[in-house]
Amino acid sequence: MSRDLRRARSVAPSLGSHSVDIRPKIAFFDSKPYIEACFRDHNWRNYALHFLETRLTSDTVGLAAGSDVVCPFVNDRLDAAVIEALRDSGVRLIAMRCAGYNNVDIKAAGRLGVGVVHVPAYSPHAVAEHAAALLLTLNRKTHRAYVRVREGNFSLNGLVGTDLHGKCAGVVGTGRVGKCLIRILRGFGMRVLAHDPFVDAQFAAANGIEYVPLPNLLSQADVISLHAPLTAGTHHLINAETIARMKRGVILINTSRGALVDSVALIEGLKSGIVGAAGLDVYEEEEAYFFEDFSAEVMTDDVLARLIGFGNVLITSHQAFLTWEALGNIADITFDNIAEFVAGRRGAELSNAVL
Repeated sequence: MSRDLRRARSVAPSLGSHSVDIRPKIAFFDSKPYIEACFRDHNWRNYALHFLETRLTSDTVGLAAGSDVVCPFVNDRLDAAVIEALRDSGVRLIAMRCAGYNNVDIKAAGRLGVGVVHVPAYSPHAVAEHAAALLLTLNRKTHRAYVRVREGNFSLNGLVGTDLHGKCAGVVGTGRVGKCLIRILRGFGMRVLAHDPFVDAQFAAANGIEYVPLPNLLSQADVISLHAPLTAGTHHLINAETIARMKRGVILINTSRGALVDSVALIEGLKSGIVGAAGLDVYEEEEAYFFEDFSAEVMTDDVLARLIGFGNVLITSHQAFLTWEALGNIADITFDNIAEFVAGRRGAELSNAVL
């Protein structure tokens, strides 16, 4: 924090002096070296970019002073108080560099006259391929085999997997990512059941899949992969009741939103053996840990610690999006969103507005 505060003070004169530099000033919160490198490389409009390692919260919102735009990420907190402070400091646009925006008080932003845009799609292949990687790793237990061999243990006991070919996969949510994963799973020779409020009959016919009610999918699938948005209706979609409907030994994959899964119920499902394995790239309380190094500290989240302790659970730190292609798309779309706002578009006129 202190380093970011010192940087903010050092650049404050230029940020506040529009007579010297009239370029839109963009403050990136929760930035990492790969974020800065990619956005600088794609900044052909020559916007004034300011990168901050700290997350955006009520304690750090002052670092946005002098900026026209803030560019937050999934774990930044943009409640009404933060948005009001941003507005008062001159920020006119919140440009999320991700698809999700459940961490933004959209109603407060509208009331305060602050625009909100997001990146609805950047690389469905990146996320779908990561979901497939989690599935393959858990099924063939390559994460455990890797550790064994490094320790000189070449035993195969406990590493037996199953053929995915001929098994049933259930995909919940058939947006861009869900459809991309379906094509991958069909390539494995799997039977695929899909569930989505919006049935795409043409896609289903072309790819040999079937749309079914969620209970049917849960009871038949050997693999379930979640690709639904987080809404009031999908919060804890996977819970004690839905887990009880699942086929025993099911592999559960979640690369979408952490709160789609009730983590405590998942632990019970793992203990009972109904859930045979779980691959999680997201976690409902990830804000406290993900993207940072806590290897020298004691983990205080008992639920996360318990999940990590299962040998048949594989957790990655919200990295499904992390390919150079996806990062480049995120940068381009974010800058395009900002360019529309700079050009005078507002509200529904913005291509990727969140209203």
